[in-house]
Amino acid sequence: MIAFVNGEVAALTPTLAVIEVGGVGMAVHCTPNTIAGLRIGEQARLATSLVVREDSLTLYGFADDDERQVFELLQTASGVGPRVAQAMLGVHSPDALRAAFASGDAKALTAVPGIGPKGAQRLLLELKGKLGAPTAVVGAQRAVASAPAPWTEQLTAALIGLGYASREAEEAVVTVTPQAEAAIAAGGSAPVPQLLRAALQSLNRAR
Repeated sequence: MIAFVNGEVAALTPTLAVIEVGGVGMAVHCTPNTIAGLRIGEQARLATSLVVREDSLTLYGFADDDERQVFELLQTASGVGPRVAQAMLGVHSPDALRAAFASGDAKALTAVPGIGPKGAQRLLLELKGKLGAPTAVVGAQRAVASAPAPWTEQLTAALIGLGYASREAEEAVVTVTPQAEAAIAAGGSAPVPQLLRAALQSLNRAR
């Protein structure tokens, strides 16, 4: 298993980072939150989990070891593969997920694309207690209900990390704000991965 990669960031996309390690470019699949913390040309260390399939080897990257551990624990539930586990971490922090499972908050899980009410209830049954207790108990329930709260900052940072100017990033965020507000009004949370794709499309049309 590749536990981590450490090297210069060679390239970034909304969901992928290429880290140069010993002259080799390692393609690492990451959440938009993790991508937002990276900058091309700068050194980065990502905790990683290697998913082996018959026809592929896929490396998933995380900001720290805690995220990686939660990523792997989530996959112990039936029907949860690496993409769903990564989507869950793209919407909620590890502590927010712990709080959701500890309190039986199905609504927090249905905020993740691809997880419906029945799937959320099944996950609550299968994973309750497996992730451990949240490290920040105070305010954890509130964090789950509103996560990810700073979606505009996450989206702006991700766009800047991809090479766009601050003004371009801010204008793109304004463009996708109605989409985010509609998702929140429907009882969910701002879907950062989808918003990032929509923002990139608006920027490409403007150029």
